[in-house]
Amino acid sequence: MTDLQTVIRPGQPWLDTAGNRIHAHGGSIITVDGTFYWYGENKERSTPGSDIWHWGVRCYSSTDLINWDDRGLIIPPDETDPDSPTHPTQYVDRPHIIYNETTGTFVCWLKIMTKGSVQRSTVLTSDSILGPYTIARTWLRPLGMSAGDFDLVVDPHDGKGYYYFERVHSEMICADLTDDYTDVTGYYSTHFPQPQPPFVREAPAYFTRNRLHYLATSGTTGYYPNPSEVAVARSYHGPFEVLGDLHPTDRSRTSFHSQISSIFKHPTKKDLYVALGDRWLSTYLADGAQAQEAFIEHFAPGRDSDEPMEEFAEVNTSIADYVWLPIRFDGDKPFIDWRDEWSPEEFD
Repeated sequence: MTDLQTVIRPGQPWLDTAGNRIHAHGGSIITVDGTFYWYGENKERSTPGSDIWHWGVRCYSSTDLINWDDRGLIIPPDETDPDSPTHPTQYVDRPHIIYNETTGTFVCWLKIMTKGSVQRSTVLTSDSILGPYTIARTWLRPLGMSAGDFDLVVDPHDGKGYYYFERVHSEMICADLTDDYTDVTGYYSTHFPQPQPPFVREAPAYFTRNRLHYLATSGTTGYYPNPSEVAVARSYHGPFEVLGDLHPTDRSRTSFHSQISSIFKHPTKKDLYVALGDRWLSTYLADGAQAQEAFIEHFAPGRDSDEPMEEFAEVNTSIADYVWLPIRFDGDKPFIDWRDEWSPEEFD
């Protein structure tokens, strides 16, 4: 048992209350009965050469957003079936969980980047945030598209669900969810079309404030960080107006060497929005120009863009860190400033 902490230290190793490194990468927070649950990809065994991309979805609970108790694997890996979407060698990314008040179930979507295939989704449901979760749909191609990074949103007034996802290497999609949140209806809108990475937007993180709808996104440069971007609209389906970099004071142009996975609105603080980010390359602190140049070359015409890039051969996500920072607003425009440490208690 470690001593209780009083502040969040962005970019520093974060330990749970038992003294172990927290593994909830590409993660999000959901509040259930006044308790915060932080869940994400368990990367504890994802070391170079292991061929293990993930070891399930892990969850932690807290009442202060600082000290986290390990609640274990809420979605364990399927070790026995290599064709299962949750097998450790499958590229399971960015779990998102929403609660369906009508059905009384927690619905989890997973992005699956199967080797040599398009990116698809698996959907699971549970009666409890901590599981067990049962697969409801597998190998789903929403709208017949290759679906990459995503976020799930529930309208607090009418309970309608929305699914923001990157149509891989193309554009951002906002799709309406079915009433049970396990599929899409077929109605959708398109946003931010781009010709190729690194310009294509990925890692959408949605939040709403003052009846406005915001999407934070990153460019597509793999594990290398790049400048964030935020856009705003008056409805879920837009049109979105791009406001610019969320991290304008970051001279490295790397979003403080991180990629935002989700944005959490504190339920009891007046105006506290927290950007949850991953520092995938904890020892890589160069500027963003190298990453962008590498990816422009990688996706140059005539090159096989499915060929793995050598830069990622030794990525060790088992030691990835987190960059959590509060969002500051100037009117309706959001910004993220660097802080060596901070506490939610600083906010009303």
